[in-house]
Amino acid sequence: MHVVSASVLDQWAALTDEQVVVEVLRGHTALFEVLMRRHNERIYRAARAIVRDEREAEDVMQQAYVNAYAHLRQFDGRARFSTWLTRIAVHEALRRVRRRPTLASLDSPGHSTVECPMPAAPSPDPERQAFSRELRALLESAIDALPDGSREVFMLRQVEGMSTGDVAETLDVTEDVVKTRLSRARAALRRDLLQRAGIASPEAFRFLRPRCDRVVAAVLARIL
Repeated sequence: MHVVSASVLDQWAALTDEQVVVEVLRGHTALFEVLMRRHNERIYRAARAIVRDEREAEDVMQQAYVNAYAHLRQFDGRARFSTWLTRIAVHEALRRVRRRPTLASLDSPGHSTVECPMPAAPSPDPERQAFSRELRALLESAIDALPDGSREVFMLRQVEGMSTGDVAETLDVTEDVVKTRLSRARAALRRDLLQRAGIASPEAFRFLRPRCDRVVAAVLARIL
């Protein structure tokens, strides 16, 4: 398997998706990696919102990329490449969900992430890391609990930052439907998060052991 080197990836970074597509179609097939790395997180989030399983979401991603590559000449530029690619992933995810024994259609009433290598950043302290993990787990669980339709809209519109129009095109619904589902998702999340966390929960604003040790040590150093 040929993997494009980091220096080569940087060389093509200034090109738009559409320009990279042209180069891939001209025979520079290895440059398809540029497109995958650019959109891994969005495609993962779109798939994960529908299948609600991390491993299956990765399977969806792989198949979506294969499908996109096989039909790359059908990309006509009427929509952004990212929208076209996300729509392929959504359709693949829905196809898998519809094969399950129970089905909740996207149009019926009613987030670990894939990461590319990034420059190293200063590591936060263990207490902050633990809090961030707990907060992320809480939020991902609340998003997973959203009803079908609202969950996909929230993930694409709020988490991924796609425009209302792009979300509508990706999910084959109207912009009004996107706005309504997003509003309902936000309201449901507020209720769910408050219920899960508790407005006056004894777990809020904990003064955990590392901070306790630090303060005690500082005080003892001053008074003894």
